Amino acid sequence: MKAVGFLQSLPADDPRALLDLDLPEPIASGRDLLIEVRAVSVNPVDTKLRRNAAPADGSPRVLGFDASGVILAKGPQCTLFEVGDEVFYAGTLLRQGSNAQLQLVDERLAGHKPVSLSFAQAAALPLTAVTAWELLFDRLQLPRGNGAHDALLIVGGAGGVGSIAIQLARQLTALTVIATASRPESTNWCRTLGAHHVIDHSQPLCDALRGTGLDTVRYLASLTQTEQHYSQYPQMLAPQGKIGLIDDLTAPLDIRPLKAKSISLHWESMFTRSVFETSDMIAQHEALNAVSEMVDAGLVRSTLSEVIGPINAANLRSAHARIESGRSVGKLVLEGFDA
Repeated sequence: MKAVGFLQSLPADDPRALLDLDLPEPIASGRDLLIEVRAVSVNPVDTKLRRNAAPADGSPRVLGFDASGVILAKGPQCTLFEVGDEVFYAGTLLRQGSNAQLQLVDERLAGHKPVSLSFAQAAALPLTAVTAWELLFDRLQLPRGNGAHDALLIVGGAGGVGSIAIQLARQLTALTVIATASRPESTNWCRTLGAHHVIDHSQPLCDALRGTGLDTVRYLASLTQTEQHYSQYPQMLAPQGKIGLIDDLTAPLDIRPLKAKSISLHWESMFTRSVFETSDMIAQHEALNAVSEMVDAGLVRSTLSEVIGPINAANLRSAHARIESGRSVGKLVLEGFDA
C-alpha cells in the first residue's frame, strides 16, 4: 500500500523529511477496524514528532492523527461498526498513522462520519474535536446547559482546537465565550464560529479582557503560548477558577500564584485514553458521535480551511511547513492518493 513516512528528523523543506513509501497491508484483529483512508488532516503533533521522534530501529514511521474513511474489515471483537461504514477518527501515538491507504484503528477511537460532510470536511475534525471536548467537559467541567453568569476565555481561538472549542462552548453551555486572535483574518474566523468577543493576544490580556466589560473569567483554555501569557492568568481568573492547557512547555510553570484564589490547573492530552488503554476509552467514540450529530444538525461546522491536494510526501511537507509557521487558520486537509 502507498504511505508517507519518515526515517530521520529533518526540516520540513528537506526532501527527505517525509518520503513516499510502499508498505505491507495491515490485517485487522481484536477490536481493530481496517480503514480505507480517504482524507487526512495535519496537526501540530505531526510536526513535533517529525522533528523530534525519528524511529530508533530504522524502520519508517507513518504519521497522521486525523482521518476519515471507509471500513474494509474488522476484528472479531468489534461491535460498534459494520463493514462499509464511513468513519472519522484520530488514532493513537502507539500505531502507524493515517498517512497511508490503509490503517488499523481501535473501534473505541472512531465515530460515525457526519453524513452531511465530505470525507475532506470530516477529516478536519476528529483530533481537535476530541481534544476540545475533553478539555472543556472532562477537564474544566464546563456546566452543560448552564453558566449564563460566567465566562470562558479561549487563548488561541483560531487554531484547530480553538475553532471547535468556540463552537462546543456556544452550543452546549450558556457561558460568555471570549476568544483571542491577533490578525484580522483570525479575528473574523473566531467571530464566524460564534465567539461573543475576540480580543488581541498580542496585547496585555488583562487590559484586553476589561475591554469586554469583564475583569475575570471562570474558565480559561490556554491552547497556545501558555508560557508567554501565564503570568497574567491568576489576575484574570475568578476565585476557584480553572485553567486548562494543551501546549508543550519549555520550562516548569510556577503554580504558587494560583493558591490564593484556589485556581486549579488541568492538562489535556487526547492520547491519554488510547496510550494507557483506560477503562473509559470508549468515551472518545461517544464524543465523536456526539459531534457528528451536532454537525448533521447544523450546530457545528467543519474547520477545514483548505484542501491542498492528494496525500503524498510533497504535499505533506508543505502542510508541515505551514503548520510550523504558526499562522495557519483552521485545518489543512489532503484527500486521496495519486493514481
